Amino acid sequence: MVKWFGRLSARGAGKPDISDDAATKAAYLDTHPDVKHADLEQMDAETREMYRDAREAAVDAREERAKARTREFVIRGPFQLGFTVTLGVLVALLFGGMIQQLTTIIMYVASALFVALSLDPVVRALQRRGLKRPIGIAVVFSGFVAVIAGLLALVIPMIANQITLLVRSAPWLVRDIMRQPWFEDLNERFGRFIDFDQLLAIGQDFVGDPENWAQVAGGVWQAGIGIANGLTAGLIVLILTLYFLASLRSMKRAFYSLVPRSGRAKVMDITEQVTKSVGGYVNGMVILAFINAVLGFVMMTIVDVPFAGLVAVGVFLLALIPLIGSVVATVLVTVVALFNDPTTAIIAAVYYLIYMQVESYLLTPRVMNRVVSVPGALVVIGALAGGTLLGLLGALVAIPVTAALLMIIKQVWVPRQELR
Repeated sequence: MVKWFGRLSARGAGKPDISDDAATKAAYLDTHPDVKHADLEQMDAETREMYRDAREAAVDAREERAKARTREFVIRGPFQLGFTVTLGVLVALLFGGMIQQLTTIIMYVASALFVALSLDPVVRALQRRGLKRPIGIAVVFSGFVAVIAGLLALVIPMIANQITLLVRSAPWLVRDIMRQPWFEDLNERFGRFIDFDQLLAIGQDFVGDPENWAQVAGGVWQAGIGIANGLTAGLIVLILTLYFLASLRSMKRAFYSLVPRSGRAKVMDITEQVTKSVGGYVNGMVILAFINAVLGFVMMTIVDVPFAGLVAVGVFLLALIPLIGSVVATVLVTVVALFNDPTTAIIAAVYYLIYMQVESYLLTPRVMNRVVSVPGALVVIGALAGGTLLGLLGALVAIPVTAALLMIIKQVWVPRQELR
């Protein structure tokens, strides 16, 4: 590696002095300062042996490529080529249709895989303390299920009570707004442009009719079906998570074995870094969202924001969305607090503005920056694209997917560009 940096500094122009020899170029790509190799200590014995064998095969392949001559690509059968290309397009369209039909199953698999990757660092930490992996998986997965069950046992009754209270008190809340000083002042200033009284009357008629609530919920029968589907989906994800967690290493080795032996080392380098960053990212997002929801619940309880428990659950779910989740949660809390009085809404808004600064400059760097490092503009673009394609799950996976793409560009594409 010192030899390459010596050549870089000797040139002074920022480009390496590399000959046309294929082995020399491959060696430069392997020792480029942006390239990071997999951590052997994080691998099991079989994967470690596969990685070392792949590194040796890569060296042999460099020498063979250096001796081999470049072959020209000549089209001898244009009709055969056209038929092959057409057949490939038809197969691609068929494959795309199958993927569209299997969207739900793919989302189950993706969710379970992300949960498994987030639990795997905890299992490996227990292994380093001397616990065997099957026992560590049993401990971690049992703890995970116990935490989920405990949270549901605490949250579901509270949500059910507060939804019932919301349905009963909604007409009173709408009617009480008309007596608020801030509403009277707003109506006095802008009442000639907008009929606020008529708008509130329409809202009061809507929330006062039980049939409208049934329509909003989609009907009792459809709501029950939705709950049953949600529980079924959760159970499927939990079962898949256990399978993925137990066979994560064998799955990665099977994936590596599909790659040619000479190029397997680079794939293993990237894959190990991506899986590690995904696991850390998911853990970090859950920790940040939990802190946001708990501190927000304490604040809302102190300042007497209506339906604090229900709003805190919404804040937790929104905070999982990268970058824009905290902003949307702030708007939600402020609007709900406005039903109490404007002072409460101002206090809630100021609190969340301060909290977002603390989260951005204190909490997020400590929790996330060691895991993924993605520019803010790409975070926004990735979150919007992922949310458009796959909804909440797409927004959640947007950051690790973007980080993986940047990692591949930085460690594979950029070093090759510097050779030209």
